[in-house]
Amino acid sequence: MTDVVALTQALLRAESVTPARGAVFDVLEAALAPIGFAVDRFVVGEAPDGPVENLIAVRAGVGQHLAFAGHLDVVPPGVGWTGSPWSGEVRGDLLYGRGAVDMKGAIAAFVAAAARATGPTLSLLVTGDEEGPATFGTPALIERMAARGIAPDLCLVGEPTSVRQLGDMVKIGRRGSVNIWIVVAGRQGHVAYPHLADNPAGKLAKALAALQDMGLDHGNDWFQPSNLEITDIAVGNPAHNVIPARAEARVNIRFNDGQRGDDLIERVTALVQEHAPGAVVTGKVSGEAFLTAPGPWTAVLSAAIEAQTGLVAELSTSGGTSDARFLSRLCPTVEFGLVNATMHQVDEAVAVADLETLAAVYADVIGRVAQL
Repeated sequence: MTDVVALTQALLRAESVTPARGAVFDVLEAALAPIGFAVDRFVVGEAPDGPVENLIAVRAGVGQHLAFAGHLDVVPPGVGWTGSPWSGEVRGDLLYGRGAVDMKGAIAAFVAAAARATGPTLSLLVTGDEEGPATFGTPALIERMAARGIAPDLCLVGEPTSVRQLGDMVKIGRRGSVNIWIVVAGRQGHVAYPHLADNPAGKLAKALAALQDMGLDHGNDWFQPSNLEITDIAVGNPAHNVIPARAEARVNIRFNDGQRGDDLIERVTALVQEHAPGAVVTGKVSGEAFLTAPGPWTAVLSAAIEAQTGLVAELSTSGGTSDARFLSRLCPTVEFGLVNATMHQVDEAVAVADLETLAAVYADVIGRVAQL
């Protein structure tokens, strides 16, 4: 039987600031091979977003194919840790280390679950770049799966979804995200002679005010209203007596499943042009919104959580984006993992008892999927 705590410690001791490669994948492969998984590791991409290492591990079974997805890369540890962020040290009831919660602990829990549960075909889809650009992360995994004919029926992402205690929340969807850059060109000049210049700052200000007043939607049964936020404004003008030649801004829209990213880019572009004709507007969709509506898959996960924790999990679409935005294109996708209170923080830590309980939940899920 795989010891979930020991495996988590081994993963934590392999430093893996995004993009992760090498040693941390060695640790995971060494845990998977003895329990029957065929492991495929590959490195893709070039700078600045690569190279990135990814892993696909498959163990054949019968009936449904359950995929577990996660990432081994972590954010930089920062300063101020009580001990080493790579120690994997247990102090009291807690196991400390960067990635303990987000999300090496969940990966270890699923491996431990797979060691004790059999039945369905199981796969692990693990990337070394979820915390970074993600250009060569899960999208590259999906391409590799398609080339190999790997097609899961259900997907469980081990992101830390629990809020106050393990088992209180499952994510069944996520809002989409789009970044939009706005550049308004003008003509530089002296502030005392505005008729000889063309100030782009006022035009940009009017455009941004209109964007903030633009209603997107009122939300729906599963999603909150979409929101647009101004995230950067710049003119790059160090002089107090010069009208700038250029004004720029960036906005981000988090949107529900009633919207599409490209449609929002077009809508923003049209409104900006009304107030700043000739402005250059460029958008990039980071991910579309998705929803896995309550049904057999959410029922299986909820039943396993209640059986192992005694809690009835809230089904939610709150929070930011995750790699589930990519995986949801393949099959019904839900997310469930550890308590997220310390993720990305100094002294990130997971309760040892939660690791063991999460492994039990995942094993229960595997058993129930075998009966679908």
